Amino acid sequence: MYISVFALVFLIGPAAEALDNGLALTPTMGWLHWERFMCNTDCDQDPDNCISERLFMQVADVMVKEGWKEAGYEYVCIDDCWPYHQRDNQGRLQADPKRFPGGIKKLADYVHSRGLKLGIYADVGNKTCAGYPGSLGYYDTDAQTFAEWGVDLLKFDGCFMDWTLLGEGYMNMSRALNQTGRSIVYSCEWPLYEWRFQKPNYTAIRETCNHWRNSADVLDSWSSIKSISAWTADYQDTIVPAAGPGGWNDPDMLVIGNFGLSHDQQESQMALWAIMAAPLFMSNDLRNICPRSKELLQNKHVISINQDPLGKQGYLSGKVDGFEVWERPLSKQRLAIAVLNKQEIGGPRGFVIRAAQGWRVCTPACNVTQILPHYKDMGVQPMFSKMVVRVNPSGTVLLTVVPVSGDFKEVYSMEWQDTSVRHHNNAFL
Repeated sequence: MYISVFALVFLIGPAAEALDNGLALTPTMGWLHWERFMCNTDCDQDPDNCISERLFMQVADVMVKEGWKEAGYEYVCIDDCWPYHQRDNQGRLQADPKRFPGGIKKLADYVHSRGLKLGIYADVGNKTCAGYPGSLGYYDTDAQTFAEWGVDLLKFDGCFMDWTLLGEGYMNMSRALNQTGRSIVYSCEWPLYEWRFQKPNYTAIRETCNHWRNSADVLDSWSSIKSISAWTADYQDTIVPAAGPGGWNDPDMLVIGNFGLSHDQQESQMALWAIMAAPLFMSNDLRNICPRSKELLQNKHVISINQDPLGKQGYLSGKVDGFEVWERPLSKQRLAIAVLNKQEIGGPRGFVIRAAQGWRVCTPACNVTQILPHYKDMGVQPMFSKMVVRVNPSGTVLLTVVPVSGDFKEVYSMEWQDTSVRHHNNAFL
């Protein structure tokens, strides 16, 4: 009997042990500067938006004042372009003295005083992607420097590195971070740089990193979100089994609250990232964000799905009539279902919810709650419910369902054992 990869995920969990640092037991949440602020170092002409200690202190203040910390976003993360162009006389990285006059230690102390944590950026190669000093040959030195500064997360990029040495470099930095004795979340880009040459070893990656980038950088556009979700679906047989408490697939930043997405598309990104158990790193200007985007990013029901302690990544279960359905098993015998309307023309379209593969758990019925676009108790629905959800173009309806009776795990695994993998090109029965 053939057992699908997803049945195995549900029955036995991740194929490898997670990085043993006790961190990222649920997907990491925070703010990261790159997509919105990029490598803006011109503090003379643009002091409010350049990469400087002032920006990160202001973001930390807003995260506390405006409810972001309370919602679960706890990391304030620096990306590329923070260092000075040379190391110091002891071979240590140093922050640009004009833009970070107090140094990273002062910034970390300030962020910690606000009850938040600080993330920083470095590169496994000899230069960062923007051309600043890389960590190749300095892994132990840089890890110790970050620990002494009070850094809580390292985003480790993969530019300017021989791809055959990527794995060795990422593992060496992982060991170096652990040897510091400080708890530092380790965010890798190992598979992103290796996929173009060969299929990455996700067992080794999960043993090395707390989360890892797989696909292209996110842009502030719907086409970018579609591309990332399509890549995730194409390779879900490989990447979904690797995810779980302590290690997560990272589809890149949330661009909600910027310029390129309609509100329906913002809801779609939020819903899909929740289903994918993705780290939630916002890249936007929290000092000036529209109330509707803020409400979405702080939606406690969506965040609860993302942070579900069962730690199972969801997947694309099928396509039909211009819809995609994504499903994620949750704790307490629940299931999350996201229905995405792929059409970008016309008006709202109806989808019969029983067409979702996961609806088979509703024997004889399920209690249904709509999470997005608006929270709504939809009551108990029978196995052969005629309930229709209406989904806007490029929008998503996000639901949770709970079987009214019966054993959720037994029903769900039995439905998968007699089938081959539900490839995302298959239509629903």
